[in-house]
Amino acid sequence: MVNTTIIIILLSLSVILFVISFFLRDSTKDVRKELDEVSMQVLQESYLLKKRVKVLEEEIMAGEINTVTPSQSKSSKEINEVLRNQVIALHKQGLSVDQIEKQSALAPSQIVQIIKTVEKRG
Repeated sequence: MVNTTIIIILLSLSVILFVISFFLRDSTKDVRKELDEVSMQVLQESYLLKKRVKVLEEEIMAGEINTVTPSQSKSSKEINEVLRNQVIALHKQGLSVDQIEKQSALAPSQIVQIIKTVEKRG
């Protein structure tokens, strides 16, 4: 008799808990939704940043083109840090002065000058 009442109580308790589980909110759905929103925001921000960098690069390139007049030769251009770093990196890769000249659009004398200053610094 006691065993039967315990089984009935446990069975009814399980049915009650099962019914209650349908009415409770699923918190994992909320977390998934928030995660999706955050990932979309990150993707959008990343896209916008890439777009801004591209615009800035184009403006810089346009500015460099506009500042160099046709009467200026390669040797009279001012060498900026980006070109200097590019020459150094290409030299470290073992490229010749002629190959570096083709990739950097600098005169051979400027390339040799950059390499010499780097070698002096050690």
